Amino acid sequence: PTSRSKSDPTTFAYLIELHIEDMKAVGRVQRRSKVFSLEALERRLGKVKLGELTRERLIKFGRDRAKGGAGPVTLGADFAYIRALILHGAAVHGLKISIDQVSLARTALKHLGLIGKGKSRDRRPTVEEIQKLEEYFESNPRQLIPMGRIVRFAIATAMRQDEICRLLWKDVDEAKRMVTIRDRKDPRQKDGNDQKIPLLDVNGYDAWELIEEQRPFSKRRDRVFPYDGRSVGTAFRRACRALNIEDLHFHDLRHEGASRLFEAGFPIEKVALVTGHKDWKQLKRYTNLRPEDLHKFAAAQKSSRVA
Repeated sequence: PTSRSKSDPTTFAYLIELHIEDMKAVGRVQRRSKVFSLEALERRLGKVKLGELTRERLIKFGRDRAKGGAGPVTLGADFAYIRALILHGAAVHGLKISIDQVSLARTALKHLGLIGKGKSRDRRPTVEEIQKLEEYFESNPRQLIPMGRIVRFAIATAMRQDEICRLLWKDVDEAKRMVTIRDRKDPRQKDGNDQKIPLLDVNGYDAWELIEEQRPFSKRRDRVFPYDGRSVGTAFRRACRALNIEDLHFHDLRHEGASRLFEAGFPIEKVALVTGHKDWKQLKRYTNLRPEDLHKFAAAQKSSRVA
């Protein structure tokens, strides 16, 4: 047992603490989502003895999580973290623990339908819904966050909510009209995945113009949109409830932005340069174009041939 750990070395909390300390030692900063997940696991399993992490105990954990509202994807992520923590303890510290019980429990929960892949969303906001949201935000004097501008920027750039709220002024390249997104989400590379994307004016909103509009409102802070991402999400959900817009998530604006790039005639490899998708298969779900927009696409193609 390492002297760095304050937890009982016979408990699951010990594995979590070891992992966090080891990652800090090699300069690996934990993403906020991972920190949140590990804290949740420590609350639920931290006091469990390592020898008691049996198939039965882990299945019970999974069932309890599902009853508490955790979906198949969330529960799958929990088990991925549990497996990774056990592997880390065994490989790095030589602890006598095995992932076999985790694998068996995960298989059982998968057969029960409690672990699995999430359903791909194909929800796109209608033009009318976007207009209603913009009007709602612009006419609300109590709305301190410029939600209308953030909604437009999300569609213009296909950026995620947290990416927008983390964007730094130092990462805005005025000469090239590009921005660098730091540590962009990537299933295969969690940290250090910095990506440059262009600020375009092709899908109904001018991303660069929106950056310029925001400049005087950031009050010389380091972030372009210096607002809490959770507050942005709360404001968006509140607006949807007030307007009776059903089943619309802020992330659907990213979907909308990507789909509009396809509708503007961009091929998949160029859309990927904006959205950051390394796997084009994941990007294909954004190609659900509106039939009425094919007229504009055909006109653009005809115009380019004439030119």
